[in-house]
Amino acid sequence: MNPGEVLRIVDSIHRDKKIEKEIVFSGIEAALVTAARKHYGEDALLEFRINRESGEIVGSCNGTPMTPEELEQTGRIDAQTAKQVMIQKIREAERDALYDQFYAEVDQLVVGVAQKNEGQTTVLALGNVEAILPRHEKIPGESFRPNDRVRAVVVDVKKSGTRIKVILSRVRPMLVRRLFEQEVPEIADGIIEIKEISREPGYRTKIAVASVDPRVDAKGACVGIRGGRIKNINQELGNERVDVVEWSDDMLVFIPNALQPAEVEEVILCSMLGRAVVLVRPDQRSLAIGRKGQNVRLASKLCGWDIDIMSREDLEQILEKTLTGYLEIDGMTDTLADQLVGEGFLSFDDLSIIEPDDLMALGQLTEQEAAHIIEQAEKLAEEEELPTLNKSYENEDLPEND
Repeated sequence: MNPGEVLRIVDSIHRDKKIEKEIVFSGIEAALVTAARKHYGEDALLEFRINRESGEIVGSCNGTPMTPEELEQTGRIDAQTAKQVMIQKIREAERDALYDQFYAEVDQLVVGVAQKNEGQTTVLALGNVEAILPRHEKIPGESFRPNDRVRAVVVDVKKSGTRIKVILSRVRPMLVRRLFEQEVPEIADGIIEIKEISREPGYRTKIAVASVDPRVDAKGACVGIRGGRIKNINQELGNERVDVVEWSDDMLVFIPNALQPAEVEEVILCSMLGRAVVLVRPDQRSLAIGRKGQNVRLASKLCGWDIDIMSREDLEQILEKTLTGYLEIDGMTDTLADQLVGEGFLSFDDLSIIEPDDLMALGQLTEQEAAHIIEQAEKLAEEEELPTLNKSYENEDLPEND
């Protein structure tokens, strides 16, 4: 192989396969080593180097430079083996280039064309690469036919032999984020920020947004004129309901926003437990909780607080029963019971998980006294008669009017 031919081969592969020239040079050098082993043996220490400017090849065996005749002979030996090595190197280089390309697309929105279904998995074409949309990454109930255009986000890229495997998803919150970025120019321009998203795919999503420009209504911009923008997103998600919520750093404001369309009377934050007790009128309870607890569950994820929905009458009954129950504990005082209730510890179960240091600080107790109270609370929690808060609400199939 003369120097000019080497450079022509490298340049041709670089242009046709979009592979860096350095990778091609390295591939040819590896192919020469593989071919030479047929002649010099597996134990020989072989090295070949191609001058990147001139294409000239130099080689050595066990540290001794090869003569031009030996190099020429190496170039003739087992050309088929060398060719196979080159093909393998080129395929690996193509795979690596594609891997880098799609790895940069992780969490980005792509559009693929459905090719076929393998069981519950849909195979899509992304240019010249096959991607898969597994069953668990599909919105419940959706299916695709060949030639359907599918929008999804890239969630993973893996090397598999000389190919890559691109995994897509339509259930991740990131899909909702990317759809809003496409549909709402103010988000793409950075005027409106997406703060948080909580989602139950195929059913309901809550997205919290804020405007960096006080003249721009974040919620209104996301919904669009006559709901045009949000309708497009609903349709892309298979008519999944999307609630746009105004963000606030103040949880006393943000939690009621997150629970919309329900009307909230009051929010009581129990910081030590990360719990928010939300008071609503009886006629708003079903709206606040949502069907099988969906509204309160999504609001809780959006805010990062456990949310308990109750009426003012419910709370008063719980407070009365809790104080009475706490005073049955040996070592408990009226003052400490009031303090615990004020911090949101409204059941024996709550009290059983309090940090000993927190209880010692609240009641000015010794470590032994605090441990004694917690131990009693743990036993009483097993036969809990006080109402247990932080419910999942999943079994409450309440009617919804929203």
